Amino acid sequence: MALRIALFGQADFGKRTLDLLLEKGHRVVGVFAPPEESRPDALATRASELGIPSVRRRHYRKKTGEAIPAALEAYRDLEAELNVLASVQVFLPSEILEAPKHKSICFHPSLLPEYRGGAAMQWQIIDGLEETGVSIFIPDQGADTGPVVLQKGGVKIGPSETTASLFFDKLLPLGVEAVVEAVERIDAGTARPQPQDEARASHQGLVDDGIAAVDLTRNASEIDRLVRGCDPQPGAFIRIDGKPVRLYDAGLEIEEVGEPGEILSVDSAGLRLALRGGVLRIGRVRADMGKEAASAFASRAGLTSGARVESGA
Repeated sequence: MALRIALFGQADFGKRTLDLLLEKGHRVVGVFAPPEESRPDALATRASELGIPSVRRRHYRKKTGEAIPAALEAYRDLEAELNVLASVQVFLPSEILEAPKHKSICFHPSLLPEYRGGAAMQWQIIDGLEETGVSIFIPDQGADTGPVVLQKGGVKIGPSETTASLFFDKLLPLGVEAVVEAVERIDAGTARPQPQDEARASHQGLVDDGIAAVDLTRNASEIDRLVRGCDPQPGAFIRIDGKPVRLYDAGLEIEEVGEPGEILSVDSAGLRLALRGGVLRIGRVRADMGKEAASAFASRAGLTSGARVESGA
């Protein structure tokens, strides 16, 4: 058998999901991707190459939760049997989520019910988790609260992992595999969705600048996790001369030298910053001229050994 699928997604995750669904013999009757911007979207581009109808929208429902009529009309014409939400950043109204025979399934980058919310990967690194996985669930009007169709765990979060490396190197390929496996189970009639255990549920908010501000009174390992969890967005930051400087490509050296906030050295490998209980090596920064090598920024800003930086907050 094969299902008529409406695919909601974006970028490489969406493209890989599309290709694998087609490889498995399913019919993707429509693709819903973000609006056209300066950089082409991989999913929309692939759909165009294959002649699959595509809709480019940022919003599908009103603030009241009701469907936007134009979005609903474009969707209804497809007569999909299942909606697949492949790493989406949009909220769909119930008129779309519950319309198909098999309703909808959605990817989430944690082992639900833990780490619900739009910053799940960031918080798992910030909190120091050592292992994670992916969940495919049936979305409802809650925040990642619907029944789970399947999960794949055993993904190690390494000591140098960033949100970017965790997603692109590990959770993206595993997530595509899990999404398509869930589709196959639904098609075969063997899917057995299980309600989430609310006693184990956790929901973290978005990681904004209130979270990303580095507090130099904190332990080095905590700051290291914050910097890696905020890489690439929004970028954990310190201040130099009162101005924010965001930190990337960081690594922790377990040694205690210098005073917290003191720059120990600057060379081609980056900038070494003393913290409580360790030293943070910073490879790249983003300040007033976009992202650049930390050594280039330090040279431009006149930073040398012994200079001091301030907490972000």
